[in-house]
Amino acid sequence: MSSKLAHLDSETKVSESPHAHKDELRLWLRLLTCTNLVEASIRKRLAEQFDITLPRFDLLAQLERAPKGMTLGDLSRRMMVTNGNVTGLVERLVQAGYIKRFSLPNDRRVQIVKLTAKGQASFNRIACAHEGWIAEFFAQLSPKDIDGLIQSLGKLKDSVKSINGAPEP
Repeated sequence: MSSKLAHLDSETKVSESPHAHKDELRLWLRLLTCTNLVEASIRKRLAEQFDITLPRFDLLAQLERAPKGMTLGDLSRRMMVTNGNVTGLVERLVQAGYIKRFSLPNDRRVQIVKLTAKGQASFNRIACAHEGWIAEFFAQLSPKDIDGLIQSLGKLKDSVKSINGAPEP
């Protein structure tokens, strides 16, 4: 397979006949392509440098923002995944010693998960590297470019939410 074919994505395919597609479709494909490229790079770096998956890192990040812990349901909503997905992630992170799970004294049915000291230390190391990777990805953009993208994507987010009636994640 040629290197040109290896890098073919939907956006590249559409660019072969740009006048056949509306600007909104081309913009959507550009956003999707950028997201996929960044996410693939992050997944690869997390696996290679820290032997952790992106969903596990995301779960640790949610718990890092909640020092008193979170319920499995709250984690599921924040991560926008099913309770079953969260349960599996929690099990593996408990086994690794990154998080602990306990029941509420007044309602034993409610499970709370919280970072352990090991989990907090590991998250801090990974988050520091992650922040550097993100800075690297955006290094060619000026502060003005970044601010403009934040503003424009905020408008897009509001537009999509108003059409879908989507709740705030």
